[in-house]
Amino acid sequence: MSEQPGTTELLDAAVTALGGSRRDGQLAMARAVAEAIESGEHLAVQAGTGTGKSLAYLVPSLAHAVAAEEPVVVSTATIALQRQLTERDLPRVCAALAEPLGQEPSFAILKGRANYLCLNKIHSVADEPEAELFDPFEASRTGREVTRLREWASDTETGDRDDLSPGVTDRSWQQVSVSSRECVGAAACEYGQDCFAELARRTAGQADVVVTNHAMLAIDAMSPATILPEHRVVVIDEAHELADRITSVSTEEVSTTGVAYVSRRAGKLIATASAEALAAAAEQLETLLDEARTGEWLRLPAGAAEVLASLRDRLWSVHTEIGPGGGTDGKADPQAAAARQLARSAAESLHDTVVRILAFFAEPEVTKRRDVVWLAEDLLRGGTRRRTLRIAPISVAGLLRSSLFTDATVVLTSATLTIGGDFDALARTWGLPPHRTADAPAPAGSTAGATAGDVDAGGWRGLDVGSPFDYPRSAILYVARHLPPPGRGELAQPVLTEMTELITAAGGRTLGLFSSMRAAREAAEALREILDVPILCQGEDTTSTLIETFAADEPTCLFGTLSLWQGVDVPGPSLQLVMIDRIPFPRPDDPLLSARQRDVDAHGGNGFLTVSANHAGLLLAQGAGRLLRSTGDRGVVAVLDSRLATARYGGYLAAGLPPFWRTTDPATVRAALTRLTARAPAS
Repeated sequence: MSEQPGTTELLDAAVTALGGSRRDGQLAMARAVAEAIESGEHLAVQAGTGTGKSLAYLVPSLAHAVAAEEPVVVSTATIALQRQLTERDLPRVCAALAEPLGQEPSFAILKGRANYLCLNKIHSVADEPEAELFDPFEASRTGREVTRLREWASDTETGDRDDLSPGVTDRSWQQVSVSSRECVGAAACEYGQDCFAELARRTAGQADVVVTNHAMLAIDAMSPATILPEHRVVVIDEAHELADRITSVSTEEVSTTGVAYVSRRAGKLIATASAEALAAAAEQLETLLDEARTGEWLRLPAGAAEVLASLRDRLWSVHTEIGPGGGTDGKADPQAAAARQLARSAAESLHDTVVRILAFFAEPEVTKRRDVVWLAEDLLRGGTRRRTLRIAPISVAGLLRSSLFTDATVVLTSATLTIGGDFDALARTWGLPPHRTADAPAPAGSTAGATAGDVDAGGWRGLDVGSPFDYPRSAILYVARHLPPPGRGELAQPVLTEMTELITAAGGRTLGLFSSMRAAREAAEALREILDVPILCQGEDTTSTLIETFAADEPTCLFGTLSLWQGVDVPGPSLQLVMIDRIPFPRPDDPLLSARQRDVDAHGGNGFLTVSANHAGLLLAQGAGRLLRSTGDRGVVAVLDSRLATARYGGYLAAGLPPFWRTTDPATVRAALTRLTARAPAS
């Protein structure tokens, strides 16, 4: 094969084929990604909305994969971005690069095993939901959905849950899928050759780019088996969510529902005495969880050690009694092999979680504990509540440093990676060392101050390629300095008055981002009595439907909480005001973040800044990023929390926001919104 064209030429070819035009930030990012792949130095790239970051990392990744004949793994946090990459971006980019690269690159998507239909489970294990766990409506609904899934198994080519439309509930999907621990293995499975998960893995093994998700990265890192194809380059998009997604995968739980699941799986595979012993342990667990205090557990409640030890022993007895079974060669009785594997894995998984919890409390020095244990109470459909004991790692930095960053060159990118003006806050959560402080602030797009990291993780550098948006001319950051600091009770009257005046000046067109659903509902109810514009509130319909309605009708406002801070993309005049009720600090009773903050304090750091302020800064930047989604957008980000202007940490948080024109004058911002409203086209 002749020598490849350079990154600039390849990017130009792709941009031209896609009908776009060159963007300076996109070119800078593409060159930096190519350099990182070549040098082996990790790269963190902040690329603002409108940069075209997907193309900027796909072009050098595809070029490397073709030249080196080895795959590049691209990991995302959301299904939406996975679909964008595999259904829109990659097909067009691969076709555009076919001529300059001398061949058309290939791509594939790979997810966790539980995302695919299991043919063995569908044909061999007829799982019927336990009557006591369902009301009649739910039971019939689940039955209908499972029937549809069994019929779909004959039509689908992928078996991928995300290809099923309309979708089904998690409970229904669990009837036709298995986790990696539950799988009997392709060699022992009667349907191994036709397995959808194995087909996806074989396809991924032949692809130049493999698109996966952060959870799969975690599973691949923690599993002794190789799940992803052998690779030397990983691109992590939506990298601001990496640590949280890895933490989620590493979180385990113990509940009476989990014990009931083991009992149901074990069924007739164990003796009556064993089943009764497990049932007794489950009753003790239920009593313990019902009577214990919710929230973080720093020590075991009275009697908890004995209850958990009994449950541990009963689970291991069940696991041992079930045995591998299923025939001497694993194929003689596939139905028995599948049933035994499902039961054994369920018992083993829950047993291991109980062992992990007991080991946590066996460490007498709290500061040496590397996990967090808490009792959660979840509100289920129908108003019922379920208590669950959970355990999660305080930090996943060590896991990422020892697995991800030592085995591959990693490119991490997102529209929001800097907090307080640099990359260090997120770098610490990834297990990368902080940069040395530069003598002078680096201009946007430069790499001044970037240094090599420690030997184990390899060097890394940070790069902010900016955005095509002219932030100071396109948007205003308004901080309502005159308002009283937010309290814990109802919304203060001055705050409601401020909201009324801002929304009136904007003619509706407002996305209200609130720190809690209680505050969102309270504001929606109060303002509906005052304003004559439609106000939608999260929870009144599906989030996607609410966003569609908001985007289609310009005067409409949409109020909500967490998912709206990151999940709204509404360019144009329907969104001209993003209104944030308060700085989104984590709840003080959040067990995981509280433990992380305490851990930083115990090791001589500033837990508030390192955990709470960084958490708030990242969300604040995500929320502010909802305003400008195209180069023609104009508007205001209004923060109704005076602490952003008055508190010592206010400047730190504001440093992570785009360089909007800033003011604390309410008259100025109302006048600007009124002018925007007057210029907006008639709906």
